[in-house]
Amino acid sequence: MTATIELDAKGLDCPMPLLKAKRALNNMSTGERLRITATDQGSMRDFRVFAEQSGHRLLSSEESAGGVYIHLIEKA
Repeated sequence: MTATIELDAKGLDCPMPLLKAKRALNNMSTGERLRITATDQGSMRDFRVFAEQSGHRLLSSEESAGGVYIHLIEKA
């Protein structure tokens, strides 16, 4: 079973959700997953670009009720 670590970045503006995610990923093992919840609309673009540049896999990125964005990244 793959471990999933939760990161609550709600209420934080760019670039803080991405910076907190990078810090969390640095402490994770390959194959572990990071689930980020954020309210920053720019996080949709930020995490897509970050995954493309870093080599990590963006497994999903969606907007849920109430303007909360949920991103799931698998560490490369």
